[in-house]
Amino acid sequence: MAGLDLRLAGVSCRHGRVEVVSDIDLAVSAGQRVALTGTNGSGKTTLLRAVLGLHTAARGEIVVGGRGGKSAAEQRWRRRVCAWIPQRPAAGRFPLLAGELLASSGDQARAEAMATRLGVGALVDRPLDTLSGGQLQRMHLSRAVGCVAAGAGVVLADEPTAALDFAGQEEAGEVLAGLGVTLVVVTHDRALTRRCDRVLEMAAGRLREVA
Repeated sequence: MAGLDLRLAGVSCRHGRVEVVSDIDLAVSAGQRVALTGTNGSGKTTLLRAVLGLHTAARGEIVVGGRGGKSAAEQRWRRRVCAWIPQRPAAGRFPLLAGELLASSGDQARAEAMATRLGVGALVDRPLDTLSGGQLQRMHLSRAVGCVAAGAGVVLADEPTAALDFAGQEEAGEVLAGLGVTLVVVTHDRALTRRCDRVLEMAAGRLREVA
């Protein structure tokens, strides 16, 4: 199985004075698909952002593919090997065109091919802030496919099907499950959860294995 292993040891994260992730230990084997469930505000998104290095108020050890993330070089490497599908992507002050987002994957051709499959291929010349929530999720999923084609071994996804209708959820779930790399996905989508090898639940910043 392709992909990179992921290991967390004693990981805690804070927002200001509030600890939102508490002493998490987790080992994910290369190629495993893991669903991360739990109520809103339980720390799921913060945990994924900590793995990416986007949440700086974190302590503990996070190792991806046998490499830490302490140095700037290690952080750059992690950003390359971990594809990120955000739940509510910010368009920014000067929004990218959808095609520019796909190009940033590292394999624009594969990303654009997936965008066409998902029904948003004709929108590549549109600014991201003009897309609907479902269109934007499809674009970010397409970008993740391009990242995997360019060498990413981990996909971290935050509610990647939340803005999609039932048919869109099924199609996105099929794409995610078929990536062939390590997948950690925050989701309330039961069908997507069933496609995963493991189900973990977060509550009040703590993690437990459900299935």
